[in-house]
Amino acid sequence: MTIEEIMHGESKNIEFKESLPKDSEKYVKTIIAFANTQGGQLIIGVADKTRTVVGVDDAEVFKIMDQVANAVSASCTPQIIPNITFQTLEGKTVITVSVSPGANRPYYFKSKGKEYGTYIRVGGTSRQADPDKIKELEFEGARISWDELKCIGYTVTDSAINKLCRDINRYRKDIPGIRSSGKKLPKVTKTQLEDWGLIKYDHEICLASNAFALLTGSYFRFSKTQCAVFAGTERGIFIDKRDFSGPLYEQIEDAYDFVLRNIRIQAKVEGLVRREKYELPPDSIREMIINAHCHRNFLEPACVQVAIFEDRLEVTSPGGLYFGLTLEEALEGHSKQRNRVIAEVFYQMGLIESWGTGLRKIKREAKEYNLPAPEFVESAGAFRINLYRQSIYSGQYASFVPEGSVIREDALEYDSVIPYDRNSVKSSEKSSEYSLLSRTKRNILNLIRSDNSISAAAIAEKLSLTSRAVEKNIRQLREDGYLLRKGAARGGYWLILK
Repeated sequence: MTIEEIMHGESKNIEFKESLPKDSEKYVKTIIAFANTQGGQLIIGVADKTRTVVGVDDAEVFKIMDQVANAVSASCTPQIIPNITFQTLEGKTVITVSVSPGANRPYYFKSKGKEYGTYIRVGGTSRQADPDKIKELEFEGARISWDELKCIGYTVTDSAINKLCRDINRYRKDIPGIRSSGKKLPKVTKTQLEDWGLIKYDHEICLASNAFALLTGSYFRFSKTQCAVFAGTERGIFIDKRDFSGPLYEQIEDAYDFVLRNIRIQAKVEGLVRREKYELPPDSIREMIINAHCHRNFLEPACVQVAIFEDRLEVTSPGGLYFGLTLEEALEGHSKQRNRVIAEVFYQMGLIESWGTGLRKIKREAKEYNLPAPEFVESAGAFRINLYRQSIYSGQYASFVPEGSVIREDALEYDSVIPYDRNSVKSSEKSSEYSLLSRTKRNILNLIRSDNSISAAAIAEKLSLTSRAVEKNIRQLREDGYLLRKGAARGGYWLILK
């Protein structure tokens, strides 16, 4: 401990005591909280309000150290073994009680029992853990991933298995490295789902894991994504809002599309094609939403939230960082998987490239876009990422047009754009007539007009979209009677009907 660290004050990992309290519970609960969270240091001999080094009586140093060790040993279960040392600061002696993140959670007071004697660290205070937090600590201590547990009451059907396998295989085809190399990954079947822990057999009865339920339906009440656009920089007036449920990967796609529909976009015409660049890096947007679902705590009765403000995109994931992982460690690339089965499936689908790289990627891309540094906010109940937009008044995005811009109906898709007034357009109108989806469809139709044999992959490349997004829009255009396919998939061509 240094004077500079003391001047930063108390935090999630630091607590000061001017002297050792006579009531040992006042400091033992802090030691328990450190062991149940990210570890920390209790400094005896520093005034918490003034951050002044007052020191302890040199003649009492070893007595105090023994008192702390005995109190911890007598009061806590499972056993906590802190590292107790002393040092001299500004000519005075202070005692440091260092506690590592515990591996046998939850830790609690023997006298109070687990229900009332379990404490966690929240900011600079030690608080009693609620039942949901205690349950999570139990899973951590037992090295159990909640998503691999049996989902009681959820029926496994062949149609759900087939759809999940089909969707995973479709995602795998679109993995950049696989797509560019032309390689073909082995098809995922029911056997792989069993190997990954998604389904299990008990006397020939196929049982679902919680992960299987999360990836095939809407079984859990809080497994959804709440998306909203707010006026200004605070939560208050809604401009638009949507809730998405269903399989996690579909929620991710829907939330990602929602954000793209509601941020500004820069258009640059190159021949017949308009190149578009979003004001925020799309890969980072996607990473933020995937990260929120992959690492969230499903024992928390809350939803993933995606909020767009005038100055930032805010993505909030229920549950803090997992099993003692600190924010500093997470930003350095360290990773601990709260939902191991979901993480494995997301990796197999190409949604995550490798574990521990997501936060650094978001920081890097924000810098490449000349954006303010993103903010990572960790608490006991949530983890939030704020990706900041450039000020709309700074002129930085003078060439960016609102996502819901109205295109003149008597002009081609790439003609002038007439911005709309957010205050004059109803939310329901924005989500249909003025949505990105409509503009994407028009872009696709214009490319087909210029080349009726163009492939979906070529369209995706020209419009900087994923192949899945293009295929989805083409399917909708066909269903709505705009497009008709003539001939085989290879060698055929498109007819525009409207």
